[in-house]
Amino acid sequence: MKKEKKDLTQANTAVKSRDKKKIFMTIGIVVACLAVVYVGFGIFFQSHFCFGTTIDGIKAGGKSVEKMEQLITEEIDSYVLNLVEREEGQESIAGDAIQIAPVFNGEVEELLNGQNGFAWVVTLFKHENLELAKVVTFDENALDSELQALNCMQAGAQREPVDATVSAYTADGYSLVPADYGTTIDKSAFKKAVEDSILVLADELDLDEADCYVKPKVEDDNEKLLAVIDEMNSYVGTTITYNFDVAKEVLDGERISEWLSVDDDLNLVVDEEGVLSFVKELASKYNTCYKPKELKTSYGSTVTISNGPYGWKINNSEEVAQILDDLKAGKKVEREPVYSQTANSHGENDYGNSYVEINLTAQHLFLYKDGVLVTESDFVSGNVAKGHATPGGAFMLTYKTLNAVLRGPDYETPVTYWMPFNGDIGMHDLTSRKAFGGDIYKTRGSHGCINLPYSAAKKIYETIDKGYCVLVYNLPGTESDSVKQKEAAAVVNTINSIGTVTLESEPVIVAARTAYDALSDTAKSYVTNYQTLVDDEAALAALKSGAAAAAQQPAADQTAPADGSTVAPADPAAQTTDGTVAQ
Repeated sequence: MKKEKKDLTQANTAVKSRDKKKIFMTIGIVVACLAVVYVGFGIFFQSHFCFGTTIDGIKAGGKSVEKMEQLITEEIDSYVLNLVEREEGQESIAGDAIQIAPVFNGEVEELLNGQNGFAWVVTLFKHENLELAKVVTFDENALDSELQALNCMQAGAQREPVDATVSAYTADGYSLVPADYGTTIDKSAFKKAVEDSILVLADELDLDEADCYVKPKVEDDNEKLLAVIDEMNSYVGTTITYNFDVAKEVLDGERISEWLSVDDDLNLVVDEEGVLSFVKELASKYNTCYKPKELKTSYGSTVTISNGPYGWKINNSEEVAQILDDLKAGKKVEREPVYSQTANSHGENDYGNSYVEINLTAQHLFLYKDGVLVTESDFVSGNVAKGHATPGGAFMLTYKTLNAVLRGPDYETPVTYWMPFNGDIGMHDLTSRKAFGGDIYKTRGSHGCINLPYSAAKKIYETIDKGYCVLVYNLPGTESDSVKQKEAAAVVNTINSIGTVTLESEPVIVAARTAYDALSDTAKSYVTNYQTLVDDEAALAALKSGAAAAAQQPAADQTAPADGSTVAPADPAAQTTDGTVAQ
């Protein structure tokens, strides 16, 4: 039994050994076959493209160089370049219209040589897409003709580009006005883009993407344009409120926008002449220098002072500069304008209630400070007889100084208190003068200055400072009593000089009447012989009437009355030998 089991085991082992050999032999055969196939295909793909390979989208698997060149040639023969134009325009250029043809210089063969033929198994699972640097030829003249025939190249289809720019000003400020890019073709750029597309057999050419259009000089995304718009909006966002106490004026974007523009280099330009014009408008409205001023005098009556520089005066050039600075800052500000000269008040009277009141007629002045009378004094003004009359007007104290020496062509006068207010005319003490007021100024006055007693000059000097208002005027009827009496006495003498009234007395009578009427009411009261003037005027009128009647008498004598009576001649006893009327 043991021997039989051993024989059976040996037999089974032999069978298994034979089965293994068969398996190994089968595997070997399969492997050998696969190797033959692999090597065979490897050799095949030395002259053909591997499976799964494409060249510029053309299936190249298993094809030779010659076959691929044939396929590429067929593709080129049917080539069309599609043009994508602005405003949904589309056109095309056919390859056969420009006699397109391939030029092979071993490029396909180089692609073949670049592949590993024995890696053909890999390409079955991982496709390889190759690109061919195609070289083609075409007829340039034919291409030029095709380009010229395109709709997009026709003059009527081309619209010139318009630059992006700044909008007009609105309540919201400035904004970008986009460019109109138009449809004008850049011919040289277009032709080059078409040629480049044909050389690589591109299917499509987007003219916008290829920059084939003429561009506006200023495009929507121009950084400088956007920056200048921001700058302009900052300027018109500025608000300047001018405070004149009694009124306010506002400068805002509406007016500011009139001054702004952009130059060719996209720089902001501010019209400074326009700014100056605005400042002049302010000055015309609020400047008070050289403008008439009403003064309720210390005598109760009101005078108009129409001359003189006292008052508010805007400094035009400095205010323009300040406005430009405010615009650059782009802020909202409230301020006064820049003044070259100021006054006491913006109210009805710019001199307020602090001023020196100088009445040239009365030869008397008053000094007020904050509405309170500080002092008053007689004075002597410019010599009228010598042409040095002191001019009236509204002035301001130029400066003040002590111990000055006043010099002129014919004088050199030391004074303690010197207070000029109108050029070289000023107030000062003059101790050499013993009398002030009255009518001294008419024949023995100054060279134009206001001569004051020492004590009055001292008080004024201690009260006023540079810029203090000095109001100088004439007010007939405010002369001193002594002056009024002198003027009245002169009229009395003129009346007395009339004597017996004759026709030749008329000039004297008229002069007397004129002199009398020119007197103030107070001075008239000193004319004691006024009734004589009235009687003389009546006598003169009667003489002139009688002379007129006598001139008509001869004609009357030659005409008999209608009732036949006669006209008695004039009574010779009623007339004097000199023709005057007996009184």
